[in-house]
Amino acid sequence: MSDESFEWAIKKDVRNNPIVREVDRERHRDMWRSVGFSLIVVIVLVFTAWQQFELQQYGYQTEKTQKALAEEGVIRRRLKLEIESLQALGEVERTATTTLHMVTPGPDDSAVIERLVETSAPPKSVVAQR
Repeated sequence: MSDESFEWAIKKDVRNNPIVREVDRERHRDMWRSVGFSLIVVIVLVFTAWQQFELQQYGYQTEKTQKALAEEGVIRRRLKLEIESLQALGEVERTATTTLHMVTPGPDDSAVIERLVETSAPPKSVVAQR
């Protein structure tokens, strides 16, 4: 073996314990500046996402309110039609009493119509057999 290969084979024990690293203030300042900038960017992104979510929720709520309004409009039209038909009945009654000289029945002017009783089945001798 040559002297050069022997020198590399020996492990040199170098102790770096007495070496103290200095704190690099410029590097720390850059690191905190990057962290602060990143934090601001994250806050802006979260705020923007929150606004979009709220806008979407308001859209859903508006759509639901519009559907309820349409349903209430249908109910309103149905009730108006019923009111008109009831008022038409009043008009019919008024025309009947004034023009046709009809009289509204009193409590004593009622007649009870009895229900017919069903007859029993005819005897077997009358029924045709096959």
